Amino acid sequence: MKTLGRFVLVAATGVLFAESAFAEIAERQLVLAGKKLHYLEAGLESRAPGGTTMLLLHGARFNSDTWRKLGTIDKLKDAGYYVVALDLPGYGRSQTVDIDRKELLVEIMDALSIDKAVVVSPSMSGAFSFPLVIRATDRVAGFVPVAPGAIEENLRALRKVSVPTLVVWGEKDQIIPLEKSDDLTAAIVDSRRVILKGASHPCYLDSPDEFHRELLAFVASLPAS
Repeated sequence: MKTLGRFVLVAATGVLFAESAFAEIAERQLVLAGKKLHYLEAGLESRAPGGTTMLLLHGARFNSDTWRKLGTIDKLKDAGYYVVALDLPGYGRSQTVDIDRKELLVEIMDALSIDKAVVVSPSMSGAFSFPLVIRATDRVAGFVPVAPGAIEENLRALRKVSVPTLVVWGEKDQIIPLEKSDDLTAAIVDSRRVILKGASHPCYLDSPDEFHRELLAFVASLPAS
């Protein structure tokens, strides 16, 4: 067990092996404000100064394991990135934690010694990622909102933000209308939009190959940290 200030990293509860020892996806727990938050970690060998960290969030019906089952974690790891897929508080195997959601991701990044990350944020997780992008812009190397929630209350503040952004939406999203992607893309400087044809709200599940292709191309295009 390793202590970082008032934060505690708990030893892995289990390791899943893929094709080789370097394909591990480890299950971790972070204790924050006395509560356990669960996350998956991969590509630890790629964690180095100047390397890219991927922080994967999730929607309300999903959790970190969604990215494992979809193959996203492996693809990012294989591309040479350090990956953290988080169970947000009250979801998956994470407990509810008494920390304002506007501050949560900064606290988690500090606890895990992550200076900067590319944040992938579908649906409900927009309520957590937008405050990070707005209030701690320097901690965000790139932003991938995937039909995120909480757009309206953040649009004005987002107009002052300049972060490389890939807006992703499903063509047939019936939860958050496609028109909202126009608002979001127009608000954020240095953003572009990708529409996954025929896909619904969790568009990455309907069109995983296209989603992964666009995500990997976007991350590869980012300037070095």
